[in-house]
Amino acid sequence: MSLFQHVCVTVNGRLYEEEVEPRQLLVHFLRETIGLTGTHVGCVIGECGACTILLDGKPVKSCLLFAVQTNGREIVTIEGLAGDGKLRPIQEAFVEKYALQCGYCSPGMILAGHELLRKNPDPTDAEIRKALAGNLCMCTGYVQIVEAVRAAAEKLKSSQRSASEGENLEVFLAES
Repeated sequence: MSLFQHVCVTVNGRLYEEEVEPRQLLVHFLRETIGLTGTHVGCVIGECGACTILLDGKPVKSCLLFAVQTNGREIVTIEGLAGDGKLRPIQEAFVEKYALQCGYCSPGMILAGHELLRKNPDPTDAEIRKALAGNLCMCTGYVQIVEAVRAAAEKLKSSQRSASEGENLEVFLAES
């Protein structure tokens, strides 16, 4: 009997097929097996959120899942959030608002904030705090983190307005 199981999982748009021990935690699979070290190992009991990833679009703590449980599924880590080398508004806002100090909690906070804004593009501060409640930060006191998520929401609204105005201009020019 084999001590390993086959796992086929898409991570950041790339398909990985690996043989893993059934007891290997997903966080260790991401870091050690496929070399994506942006997902941090913190408490290993699901309390801190440093290991947060998006699994099929939902934030989950990768220290609470075995790698074999992700077979056939899709994962996004902090490394996969930026597209074409361009930071997402949530990542830009974390830098602009000084929402990262030591950086240990940042990947989990950013992914949780990203998912919140995907579902709710105009959250209240209370909704932001609730969405981030599963992630702990020992450095910032959360004020800058909440400000960063709020700023990212504003960036997204602004870019949507600009895109809408651009479409309206194209329609106007086409009709002229």
